[in-house]
Amino acid sequence: MSDDINKDAISVVNDLIETCRDGEQGFKTAADRAEDPQLKQLFTTLSSQRAAFKHELEVQVETFGGKPADLGHVAGAANRGWMAVKAALSSDDDQSILDECERGEDYAKKAYSAALEKSLPSTLRPLVVRQADDVRAAHDQVRDLRNQHRADKDSGHDRPVM
Repeated sequence: MSDDINKDAISVVNDLIETCRDGEQGFKTAADRAEDPQLKQLFTTLSSQRAAFKHELEVQVETFGGKPADLGHVAGAANRGWMAVKAALSSDDDQSILDECERGEDYAKKAYSAALEKSLPSTLRPLVVRQADDVRAAHDQVRDLRNQHRADKDSGHDRPVM
């Protein structure tokens, strides 16, 4: 594999590492702030999933001779910061948390789609495809819970159906 391919792969994977780090921290914050025990569990599970994704990607960067990224995206940090500010200033209800998690998952989906548009080594592509599929599934689950939670609130029910 040429050095250019390695550098390109390292860059793409480091972007995904930062995206996963952002998701890990974002979901951890969401789990800490959520009131519903089922949402807390879901967000904790998704935070752990992103930590595992991050580790898998870090191994790949090292395989390509690179150094794994060690800082989250500025946009991710801004999103985490925004959640913290919103939590301090609002009722910090589960609906707001679900809204922010869904927004964060939109960002993650875009990051994985962008990575898959790049020319990736054949050893890396299956990992990125699998993670992208899992990110899409998590996004859809969070989106559906957000929509269900909103409908339940509108009809007088308090908890999302999981």
